[in-house]
Amino acid sequence: MAARREIRQAAFLLSFEKLFLDEDLENIFESAEALDEFIPMNDEVKGLVRGVFDKQEELDGIIAKYSDKRAVNRIPKVDLAVLRLAIYEALYDEKVPMNVAISEAVYLTEKYALDPDISFVNGVLGSFSKDNKKEEN
Repeated sequence: MAARREIRQAAFLLSFEKLFLDEDLENIFESAEALDEFIPMNDEVKGLVRGVFDKQEELDGIIAKYSDKRAVNRIPKVDLAVLRLAIYEALYDEKVPMNVAISEAVYLTEKYALDPDISFVNGVLGSFSKDNKKEEN
């Protein structure tokens, strides 16, 4: 059983890969399964990736709302993959609290993106989080 961070990281990598390939998810999953030592593949990873792409339009709308400096199509693909995953988890996975989704997104950004991307991702998710706390109350 993979740890949640490994599942999230695998889902991020596959989501990022999908941004470059005109392939359906099943083909991407098959390729990843051949590289199982690099990307742990299981039903949780696939479910997370499918969820992100099923809700892509909604997620991009949320990102656009909180990204006042960049249009979604101008956001670096690494940042976009991280943001989609974090917002998806925050909205649709009851096991992932908002603060965990944000801190894990920042972790992925620190690992895979450039320094300016960290504050961008953190800013978008921070604004998203504040608005969602207001809606909860």
